[in-house]
Amino acid sequence: MRSLALLCLLVLATPAHAATPEQHYLDLRDRYMAKFSKAAENDETTKQHDAALKELTGVLRGLVGPVAIKGLPADGRTNADTLFKGDSGFGHLDGLGFASEGDKMQAVVTTTALLKHWLREHREDGMPQEIGAAFKSDRFYYQAIQDSAFAKYAELPITKPAGASAAVAVLGVRGNGDLKGPPHEIDVVAIQGDKVFFLAVSDAVKTAEMPACEKVWKQMMARPIDKKDPRGDITREDNAMTAYTACFAKEAPSQGWYATAVKKAQSQLELLMAR
Repeated sequence: MRSLALLCLLVLATPAHAATPEQHYLDLRDRYMAKFSKAAENDETTKQHDAALKELTGVLRGLVGPVAIKGLPADGRTNADTLFKGDSGFGHLDGLGFASEGDKMQAVVTTTALLKHWLREHREDGMPQEIGAAFKSDRFYYQAIQDSAFAKYAELPITKPAGASAAVAVLGVRGNGDLKGPPHEIDVVAIQGDKVFFLAVSDAVKTAEMPACEKVWKQMMARPIDKKDPRGDITREDNAMTAYTACFAKEAPSQGWYATAVKKAQSQLELLMAR
């Protein structure tokens, strides 16, 4: 009877739903975000903020496990640039981040659970909630790393490696100003098991302008601005950019540089998935 009573107490004391390692990380992250959102920025706060990022890095290393990507540092750190809400770089994809000198090559390794949570957090930003759709959206590549916009110009056909449940490669332009121009960045993202791998290379390939798409751009920009739209000029430019990149994606496979871009994307994927 005494053993039965002890067993009942243990059952009652055990939470019905024990927190997952990912939830432990998210709870810790959220507590730090709440703390620093109310704190005045000074030397002491900066020291505490650096310590918080270091602690989160340790938790993420336990979640993700060892990572080795040729050309990148062996020890990753949290992909979060800041825990101060409203700061530039806030809200990047939760995971271990790796970067070469000058950020020419950047990688993030995370888990599918953290990815799904991150997608939900960015729902109001227009982020697709289905993983496959998110990987095809410029929103994902814009908000996952750095603090600069990303324009997707084309999706590059790559061969999904054995054991991977998803693999997507995109060609685009990243920057804080004009995003119209020959795309040169290739981003690759893949899922293997419960791990998500993301690699961005800024100067991956050299492309060129397309006369047919330039014509589309000029035609769209020649349209009159909607006077009823307070952002009429911006809306017109956004529509022109959408038409321009759609044209680029259609015309890209016929270009001389396209095969090189596809080959580069495939090599990035193989580099990312090498174990």
